[in-house]
Amino acid sequence: MNENQNKTKQESPKNVIGEVSAAKSSNGFKKLLSKKWVTPAAFMAAAAIIVALMWIYQGSDTTKETSATTSENTETVAGSDAAKPDDQALQAERKGEKLEWPVVNKDNLDEVLPYYDVNATSDEKAKAVIQIGDNTLAPHTGVDFADPSDQPFDVLAALSGKVTRVEKHPTNGNVVEISHGDGLVTVYQSLSDIQVAVGDDVKQGTKIAVAGRNDLEKDLGVHLHFSVQENGKSVNPASLVGQSLAQEKK
Repeated sequence: MNENQNKTKQESPKNVIGEVSAAKSSNGFKKLLSKKWVTPAAFMAAAAIIVALMWIYQGSDTTKETSATTSENTETVAGSDAAKPDDQALQAERKGEKLEWPVVNKDNLDEVLPYYDVNATSDEKAKAVIQIGDNTLAPHTGVDFADPSDQPFDVLAALSGKVTRVEKHPTNGNVVEISHGDGLVTVYQSLSDIQVAVGDDVKQGTKIAVAGRNDLEKDLGVHLHFSVQENGKSVNPASLVGQSLAQEKK
């Protein structure tokens, strides 16, 4: 009994020391959390990690949408610096041409997403809005076509001109831009099987690609996004189709 009592007495201080050490550690942690700077610092660190992950996911891309940046926020910006064709030569190339829809037969397709017209009715405007991300809405800056049976269809050059942009956009899918002179550019997005390259001269009605898919409007399935820009601003394609655009400005 004496030996057991002696062992207990000898071991007891170790337990006390361990408890004191744990208590000090716990108290130290509580004191750390009580510091006013700790919670904001933790929040800033978490925010920095989230921003870094978003930047890595988005890559170096600085544009977003088919369909709208800034006020046209998701659409790709027309007029790439990769090729700056001769303006007068392009106007001469399309002289006498009238803008056409970039498909073989528009009547065989459904207009699944219209152009956002500020002069339209409230109902029409509501149908021409796209969602970017979780909570952001933006006006649709082009017209989207799809085959009723969700089948691919040929995409044609709406006017003669020079291809000034061909790229794979992270949200808009494959994109082709054709410059026609005098600040006029046609934009074709959500493409597959692209048939042209930057610098190519194309005639009106030339097949440039096939309708495909993109992430921004994935709910639409296989479709074509078509838009027209004049001096960097989107205009309603329907307002220009059938018009002669070859009048030179002095």
